[in-house]
Amino acid sequence: MDVEIFPHRLLSAETTEKLLNKLGEIEGIKRMIIQGQRLPAGEHPDRRVINVKGQDIELKVKTGRIFVEIEDKKTMEKIKEVCDEVFPFKYELIPGTFFRRQKTVTDAIKFGKDVDKLPTELVGMTDTVLD
Repeated sequence: MDVEIFPHRLLSAETTEKLLNKLGEIEGIKRMIIQGQRLPAGEHPDRRVINVKGQDIELKVKTGRIFVEIEDKKTMEKIKEVCDEVFPFKYELIPGTFFRRQKTVTDAIKFGKDVDKLPTELVGMTDTVLD
């Protein structure tokens, strides 16, 4: 099961970092993707490295949506509690299917014979095969 978190505002780097860290504490979340418009080239206050669960990540987008793969509906309630705590504005939680779970013909073309090396949890999330 997947959930889209759709805030009614674009998130700052600080809010993105805070949200991802709080979501990272929830059991039942398998993976997350942030989506948004690319930050402009050059200096920008939101172009920085954020730390999520001890891992440094270079933020390259102004976060507009967060897609979360979850194990069950109970996890969705925990996500709602985190969003209520982090967001001082309205947002929507939209259940649906947002992650690919199977390798496609496009993956086979993109990765060639290495397509079998692509871990299931990275299907739809990467353009390179990790050794």
